[in-house]
Formats: sequence, C-alpha cells, structure tokens
Amino acid sequence: MSYPIPDEVNRLLADWGNGDQSALERLLPLVSEELHRLAHYYMCREHAGHTLQTTALVNEAYLRLADQKKTHWQNRAHFFAIAAQLMRRILVDHARSFHAAKRGGGIDRIPLDEAVLLSPGPSLNLVALDDALKKLHEIDSRKSQIVELRYFGGLSVDETAEVLRVSAITVMRDWSLAKAWLHREIGGRI
Repeated sequence: MSYPIPDEVNRLLADWGNGDQSALERLLPLVSEELHRLAHYYMCREHAGHTLQTTALVNEAYLRLADQKKTHWQNRAHFFAIAAQLMRRILVDHARSFHAAKRGGGIDRIPLDEAVLLSPGPSLNLVALDDALKKLHEIDSRKSQIVELRYFGGLSVDETAEVLRVSAITVMRDWSLAKAWLHREIGGRI
C-alpha cells in the first residue's frame, strides 16, 4: 500500500481550507486509498449482510468532507481524524435508522442497557458506543476525542497527540482511562 507524501497532502489541505476547490479535486486521488482502508476497517466490524457497502461509506464521507468549506485543516492526521469521525456518524445514523425501522419505527422502544444485553448485532453495539462516547464527552471531551481518533480513526498515539496538541504520554494515559470507562459503561460489549 502506498501512502501519499504528507507534505503534498498538507499543502493541498491548506489550499482547500483557503478556498481553492481545485485543491480538493487534486487531494482526493491521494487520500482515496486511505479512506477506503478506513471504511473497510469499519465495515469489517459490522454484521454480515450490512446494507451499507465500503464504497458507499467512502462516497458518503466524501460528500460530507466536501461540505467542510470553512475548515482550517491542520494536517493530514487532522483530515483523517475528521474523515473517521464522519464515517462513524454515518454508520451510527445508519444503525439507528435500521434499528428504529426494525422495531416498528420507534414504537417499541427499550432502554439502551436492555438493548445491548438483548442484541447480538455489532450495529447496536456501535450505537451503544456512540451514546457512551457522548456521555464521556460531557465528562472529559479530550478522552472522547482520543477514542474517536484511535478507535475509529485508526490514528497512532503520535498522530493523535499531534492532532490534539498534547504529549504522547497524555494520549496513552487518557486512552487507557477512556477504554476502562467505556468498558464499565457498556459492560464490555464493544
């Protein structure tokens, strides 16, 4: 797998952030392989027969990324962190709508803790994880961001530290604490 030259990606991101729409067109071929890798990583965690395919996830993420008109991209890691966050939101929205339709459009609602215990499907676990991450964000937003960047974005400790502008040691400490908190919150079902 070949990765684009980070300096070139960073330059195109800066140009795009400054309003050059042609920079986005030049950027996409350089990052599409990595976006597909991210999407594939997500889709491998979903149940077999998922109605959303890897390419559809990448395309939807691309459309949402293209809407980011006033984002001042810090660097390549920041771009992929946002892309990962968008993919997570797409999958969570898809899982929520699927489970709402499955339960009669929301007529038979059950509490989240019961749903996690009753459902073997990974999609519901993604919804439970998203709900727990929202709760963690209210308590400690940096730990929530670290989970998004590491778990969903696939960023390394160093890349996460770069995006958040903290030390790698801080990322490792917060990552451990956030995982323990999420495990307790969700009951180890992610």
